[in-house]
Parts: sequence; structure tokens; C-alpha cells
Amino acid sequence: MKNRISRFAFVWGVVCSTLAGAAAAEDLAHARDGSGVYGYRDTPKLPWCQWLVHDPDRPNPPKIDPGKAAPAAPIPSDAIVLFDGNDVSRWEALGDWSVADGCLIAGNSHFATKDNFGDIQLHVEWIAPAHFEGPWYNRGNNGVLLMGLFEIQIFDSFNEKIYPDGACGAIYGQTPPYANATRPPGEWQTFEIAFTAPKWAGERLVAPARVTVFQNCVLVLLNEEIHGETGHRILPEYKHKISEGPLAFGGHGCPVRFRNLWVRPLAGQKP
Repeated sequence: MKNRISRFAFVWGVVCSTLAGAAAAEDLAHARDGSGVYGYRDTPKLPWCQWLVHDPDRPNPPKIDPGKAAPAAPIPSDAIVLFDGNDVSRWEALGDWSVADGCLIAGNSHFATKDNFGDIQLHVEWIAPAHFEGPWYNRGNNGVLLMGLFEIQIFDSFNEKIYPDGACGAIYGQTPPYANATRPPGEWQTFEIAFTAPKWAGERLVAPARVTVFQNCVLVLLNEEIHGETGHRILPEYKHKISEGPLAFGGHGCPVRFRNLWVRPLAGQKP
């Protein structure tokens, strides 16, 4: 099971990167309100709301100042350290990713843990390059892939007016963050993620995945339903009937740096 999920996660990362790269050739549409937000109007309608996938007219999260970045957060005693500034033994092969100056540096490929996880608390710290030269769709672009399937977006939403369901902190292609709490590129950012994995009874989905996200100590998602596996310009769907999978980052051609990565599996810890 583990190898099968890992292979899928790798393929998924390649597909997402390819689709994101193809975005340059697609026709972007801008919001009718003149805000400058861009997206698409030739995508499917999301079944649970009035908006299209990547709809530029969807209400844009209000931009707020989350305050100055703090030093690296302390690590709880029961956490599994995924990256301590040097050790990458809990991850698959680095590929075109690298380690330098105590940071894990993104390449253009998918990067996943060896182990699978279900219900978790996940802590992520990252920094986007301050002077990135590249297309809009790669600016600060990465993503936390829960179970290798469900992406919480990492993006330069401080500068870029991307479609709301692709903003930093969004459940990609599904649910925008409640607020744009993104700091400028060149400053450290954090995610604190509480994730509940989907539950199955054989082939039947008993409970969908749910997620709560704090970005830079600001609540941006609260127990939001994840409507299926995330992707670019597609409707979400639960295709893989599993309740565990690897944690992963997407590679999108931007050298986003990561530090202080840890996870707390929650199985057996609920009262």
C-alpha cells in the first residue's frame, strides 16, 4: 500500500506541475469588479456553491497584516521531526531538491515522505525568494499535499492577485482562505494544520477529509470539508479510497525554502 500511494503522489506532483506550467498558454479572465484578480471562466462549476473552479469573481480574501515573523517554533516532545535543518532521512530521494544553510530548497519535482499519515497536526515553515524572476504561476508556488492528495496552497499572495481558491492557504481549487495573511517574499511564513483524514466503509465514503489551518498565527480555514482530491481546473473527486498517505510538497519551479517541519499523528490520542 505504501509504495502504491507514494508512486501515485509522485505522478500527481508531475501532473500538477505540468498543468501549472500550461497555465501560461490558457486564456486568463479578470474579475468584473476591476480588482485585478485573475482566473478562468471556462472551468466547471463547483457543486456546493455558485462559483466556478478558479473563478476570478469569487470574493477575494481580505488582505491583513499578520505581524512580524517569529523565530522558529518549538517542537513538541511527541512530534515526529520531518526536517531539522539537515536530516532528510524521512523523505524519498531528494531529486532536484537540495539542502543548504539549514533549509530544504524546492526544485521542480514532487517531494514526499516515506511514511504515510492519517489524522495529524502538521507544522510547516517556509520562505519564498524575495526577487523571483519567473512567470506569475510560479511566484512563491508550492503546496502542502496532505496524504499526497489534498493541497493547501503555498503562493506569493502578498503580490499576486491569483484566483481566490488558489490563494495562499486555500484548499486548492475548492475553498479560499478566510483572509490573506501572507507576508512578503523574503519573510518566513508558517502553517499550523490540523487534518482529519477521510473515513471509509469499504468503497463508501463515511466522512470526508476536513482541515483547519492557521497561517502566520491567523485562522484561515476552520474545520473545512475537503471535497475530494485537488487539482488544476478540475472538479474534486475522491478517487483513492484510503485514509493514510504521505505528506508531500509540490515542486513548481520556484526555490521556496522550508525549515522546522514536524508532525504529530493523532491516532489514539482522541478522548
